[in-house]
Amino acid sequence: MTRQLKADLAILSITVVWGSSFILMKNITGNIPFYAYLFLRFAVAGILLALIFVREIGRISLKALFQGTVIGLTLFGGMSLQYIGLNYTSASHSAFITGLNVVMVPVISAVYLKKKPPVRAVIGVLLATAGLFFLSGGFSGDWNIGDTLTLLCAVCFALQIIFIDKFAQQTDARHLAVVQILSAALMYGMLWLVYGLSGERTPVTIDTRVILTVLYTGALCTAFAYGVQTIAQQYTTPTRTALLLTFEPVFGALFALIIPGAGGVTERLTLNTGMGCLLIFAGMIITEVRFRELKGSSGGKPHHNVTKR
Repeated sequence: MTRQLKADLAILSITVVWGSSFILMKNITGNIPFYAYLFLRFAVAGILLALIFVREIGRISLKALFQGTVIGLTLFGGMSLQYIGLNYTSASHSAFITGLNVVMVPVISAVYLKKKPPVRAVIGVLLATAGLFFLSGGFSGDWNIGDTLTLLCAVCFALQIIFIDKFAQQTDARHLAVVQILSAALMYGMLWLVYGLSGERTPVTIDTRVILTVLYTGALCTAFAYGVQTIAQQYTTPTRTALLLTFEPVFGALFALIIPGAGGVTERLTLNTGMGCLLIFAGMIITEVRFRELKGSSGGKPHHNVTKR
């Protein structure tokens, strides 16, 4: 198994964890405002990563602080814009537009990083985009301010992938992982303070469900997920990373079929959901499989051209 395949599998595991968090977060939206929840989630994640990499804290350079904060800013911007955009657009529009970062990444990567994706990756991206269209229910109606904010959110998530790819080649990925999470937590804390100073007094109800959700999403969906992504991206490409991350709504749909919502009801599998999942899966398969190698080995002759990574 090559290092790139291991990295791809590691990133795919992140989408399983993220997919399981959708229904859990949805169940606590009435208990806690988004900025308070995200502050607590990222604070838990930052503390965990700091404890795991405690010996590395003193070695974090000013360069790592700057680069990690830039990545943290994209996380902060992406999640905040997505939430604010949801106040003005539908969940299906938000899901599809956010997923468009899978198209943005290879374009930005080719221009900014000078990394031209292979043809099979482009085909995979197009299939995944079509899958997102079906999975989210498509796009209908007029474009509004919520859609624009969500598009900016997709840009932030695309830049997060691009910046990780660029900075991880220059700086210890462990340092970047710690700084990006702690800086994002600080930004959410400042946002919470701004909302408080503005006079908004949104009630925060801390119960067992909120605590368990914060701990779960903080430990697995943030500390584990972004830590793994930052380290694994050293061994794969930005385009493959973006494509693999499109599996997040796939696993989100699957967990929604299993885990009951706040009303105790699970969601149903629709034709659009099934079609979307199949297209995203097909996109990943096309991107991962090297058809020339399969063709070369199909004639019964031993295949000696092993690509080293």
